[in-house]
Amino acid sequence: MKQFTVGKLSSEAEINVETVRYYESIGLMPKPKRTESGYRVYSEADLGRLKFVKKSQRLGFTLKEIKELLFMRIDEETTCRDLKEMAEQKIKEVDSKIRELKKIKKALEILASQCHSSGPKSECPILENLEK
Repeated sequence: MKQFTVGKLSSEAEINVETVRYYESIGLMPKPKRTESGYRVYSEADLGRLKFVKKSQRLGFTLKEIKELLFMRIDEETTCRDLKEMAEQKIKEVDSKIRELKKIKKALEILASQCHSSGPKSECPILENLEK
């Protein structure tokens, strides 16, 4: 079985060493085994878990939700339907964020269209609007 130091593990998972330690402190990662000299030693399963966490984050899941997904992954009672419901809830959240971002974009477009790129900044409609 392949083993990794914390540096090699973080490199393979493309995250910072501090992130690995943080995940351990919040329970996303189990406490690693240690060598006789005290160095942390990680397994391929630990690397897989980190990659699972990273991919889940890219899909918009929070660390709390990822912790729940990790539990659901090993829980005998969890069904595919449970996981689908969680994904559908995340879709609703993403749709809501998209709507909010579109509103922000529109407001910024209006502000930018009011600015003619000339004159002193004290007369810039963007700053004037933000100060109101």
